[in-house]
Amino acid sequence: MDRKILLSVLTGALLAFIGIWMLLSAFSDERAAIRLYPWDVSHAPNGRLQAFGLTLGESTLADLRALLGEDGKLNLFAETRPHAPDRDFTVEAYFDNILLSNLKADWVASLAVPQDQLARMYDRGLRASKLSSGSRKVKLDPDDAEALNEAPIRSLTYLPWKSLRPEDIVGRFGEPERKLTEERGVVHWLYPDKGLDIARDADGGVVIQYLNTADFEHAMRPLEAVATQP
Repeated sequence: MDRKILLSVLTGALLAFIGIWMLLSAFSDERAAIRLYPWDVSHAPNGRLQAFGLTLGESTLADLRALLGEDGKLNLFAETRPHAPDRDFTVEAYFDNILLSNLKADWVASLAVPQDQLARMYDRGLRASKLSSGSRKVKLDPDDAEALNEAPIRSLTYLPWKSLRPEDIVGRFGEPERKLTEERGVVHWLYPDKGLDIARDADGGVVIQYLNTADFEHAMRPLEAVATQP
């Protein structure tokens, strides 16, 4: 190969590499500058909960994907109701090992999709597996998975990798309105005014759930039926 041609090719490749490196560096710097913390919770004028720059019931799966920089894994779950022929369907997006605002956590987003639409997606599912709970997990058809990109986020679950002491929770989130303890020892720190349920086990492992008011009340009913209050 002619020396001039070789130098031109090498120069072009080097410039392309520099361009890609600068683009990735800018993206990394932009993500590093994000300061969205799990304890920064507010409400929109319409009462919807806002966390991580998202508004539950309005922000979509596409918004969450853009925030986290990942597509996540979509799964449809079908649970048979006792003494009823119908199933209850839920669809969730799972994101693991996410670093945001220098905090590492796993994320689960439950999407607001009508039951009849989920039933049709269930029928078109590519593969179903039975879970130990008795419910079924379904791998979605690619077209259905794509359609869910614009589905609103109904609730968020944030699972920090770092364990938290009780004083850490109080220091960041304040004193809860009340606490409920499951039979297995998990303590739920409840903040109805903030739409937060912080579940902490004996080792300090924490699961933080963000819910709008109506969903919070609905989610607490089965917990209240089996838990004890200190």
